[in-house]
Amino acid sequence: MNRFILPCIFFIATMAFSQPGKGPLNPADYTWKYVGNPGFTAGKAYYTSLGLGPGGQPYVAFEDVASGSRVSVMKLEGNSWVTVGNAGFSPGTVRYTDLDFSLSGEPYVGYKDFGNGGKATVMKFDGTNWVNVGEAGFSPGEVENISFAFNPADSMPYLAYVDKLNGFKASVMKFDGSQWVYVGNACFSAGTTAFITMAISAAGQPYVGFSEDAYDMRATVMKYDGTGWAYVGTQGFTGGSAMYLTLAVSQSGQPYLGYGDQAYGYRAAVMTFNGTSWVNVGEPGFSAGTTDYLSLAISPVDAMPCLAYMDLGYVGATVMRFDGSNWAPVGNEGFSLRSAWHTSLVFNPSGQPCLAFTDWMHDGKASVMIYDSLYTGIGEQPGSELSNYPNPVSTSLQIELKTIPGTSGDIDITSMTGVKIFEAEICRDKINIDVSNYPPGIYFIRAIVNKSVYMRKFIKN
Repeated sequence: MNRFILPCIFFIATMAFSQPGKGPLNPADYTWKYVGNPGFTAGKAYYTSLGLGPGGQPYVAFEDVASGSRVSVMKLEGNSWVTVGNAGFSPGTVRYTDLDFSLSGEPYVGYKDFGNGGKATVMKFDGTNWVNVGEAGFSPGEVENISFAFNPADSMPYLAYVDKLNGFKASVMKFDGSQWVYVGNACFSAGTTAFITMAISAAGQPYVGFSEDAYDMRATVMKYDGTGWAYVGTQGFTGGSAMYLTLAVSQSGQPYLGYGDQAYGYRAAVMTFNGTSWVNVGEPGFSAGTTDYLSLAISPVDAMPCLAYMDLGYVGATVMRFDGSNWAPVGNEGFSLRSAWHTSLVFNPSGQPCLAFTDWMHDGKASVMIYDSLYTGIGEQPGSELSNYPNPVSTSLQIELKTIPGTSGDIDITSMTGVKIFEAEICRDKINIDVSNYPPGIYFIRAIVNKSVYMRKFIKN
């Protein structure tokens, strides 16, 4: 790190608090906070599924107990959660609700439809009403453990499920514009499966993971190669039987699998396929206790995996991030304070993790939380008393400071891991910093005057 000495300038920022010294950022400076009201649903909400609409607007689909355990979807408007269309819009009770958005921004939800014999149904919101996508109950028979996603390559919705009618084998179907058709062969797994999870790469290649009875419920992953389903690595590759599987694919096309590993007391583990075999990402069994309801996502900022789960060691929601060497908590472990079921983790456009869950701190209703610093938001415009732009930034970062007579101080930039990578004495009201060599990620700008700290943050592309 280089230190720059510049003549003195005077300034103020829009948000300040007292903090002695100039040490690295403390984890206590960050917090998980509720998005809108906690427990915003009318009653208990199960199988919560979080998605981000156009512009990053959060939507949550769930089994709505207050509406007869039918499916409902709510979205955030301002600071309030509002119902999208009618509450409880499915014809009957539901399970395994899973939300995603079309490439044009329409919300879709897939679910097990007890109004149609426990078969699979997908509906979309057309701006006024929720309507069926193809035939309601389109699967041949009853389904379990569905996983729903849009394929960015062909703009079609895909749904993976465990086929209860055919020996609990895995199947994937897609809507081709007029009807639901199989992707490859129906029931392509070798035998009985559970905990099915699907992810589709940016290039449009679907991956499906599941626990497989033929391998003592260890995990297997398969991908569709354009003509059929092929194994990714060996079958049953996990150390022990795997529960609550969750699959994600990085922008570069690398698959990751999160799960609770029986070999480590069903603590959390993540593996990735390196092109030849499945290898552990960090140490397996890294959670404090047994895990339930796992949800894996890849950060768009630094391409690192994050895993959310209910941690029975803390009896609450925990999110862990792999830093390249180890798994470290994002904020406090067990931050929901009570049990958190059906966790659903996504990243917003600013790279912040957002988590939806059944919140037993609030009587089993749905809550959404976001991890953020105590400071102000990422997308600020020039003109505030302490501002930075452009944001996100690729090469040259401009920092503007407004003056207050009689004060002077220092400014620094710190990474998310607390490493200070720039420091200067404040000398003028505009500073230009070359960030072209900074690794992609979120950074904090800190200005210190008379032991008061003023902060902003930015994303480096």
